[in-house]
Amino acid sequence: MTQIDLQGRLALVSGASRGIGRAMALELAKAGAHVIATARTTGGLEELDDDITAAGGSCTLVPLDLMSQNGIEKLGGIITERWEKLDILLANAGALGVLTPASQVKSKTWHEVIGVNLMAPARMIRAFEPLLLASDAGRAVFISSGAAASRRAFWAPYAASKAGLDALVESWANEHVNNPKLRINTVYPGALRTQMRAKAFPGENPNDLSEPRALWPTIAELVAPDCTRNGETVKFEG
Repeated sequence: MTQIDLQGRLALVSGASRGIGRAMALELAKAGAHVIATARTTGGLEELDDDITAAGGSCTLVPLDLMSQNGIEKLGGIITERWEKLDILLANAGALGVLTPASQVKSKTWHEVIGVNLMAPARMIRAFEPLLLASDAGRAVFISSGAAASRRAFWAPYAASKAGLDALVESWANEHVNNPKLRINTVYPGALRTQMRAKAFPGENPNDLSEPRALWPTIAELVAPDCTRNGETVKFEG
């Protein structure tokens, strides 16, 4: 795996209890970063903590529902008080919703998918931008999806939310195009062996897919202090 030195750096990972978020949180910790790991599933976070500790790393667990009224904002305040900066933001948490005709999608599904995939990242930008700017090399990476561009049938909520995320992140990145202290990018992770992928493609053989940790070299490049890429959509081909 890619070698990178993140000693002394602070990284926040959302959706860290499983899949891509869990794998990237572990790799960040192995590289030396102190990881703030958030997710709704406490058990999954505790298992991650065990693995990070076994690997010689350190982390802080924050059980957090991104749909809560002010959880993200409270976390921003806690990080400000305790660390006064944030070096890396990996916004990974996502919701697939249900794959069904757009005319049959219930408002509850729209609320959840748009809330997790688009509104939560927007709130993260507001809560964490000052902390990222307080870093000597703030790095923000958002996990999106090729569904934003393919817009396949029956994927309306997920595709719309990810297309909105892409627009949000690119617009924010353009605001900081002349600020080398903050680099902001989006990643399309492609087909990886995750629970969300299995739910979306139940007939697919998971053994034909790469494990989530295969994404690490791509993420490592984008969170490195010497990264110069900004406003890009980086497509990982597993």
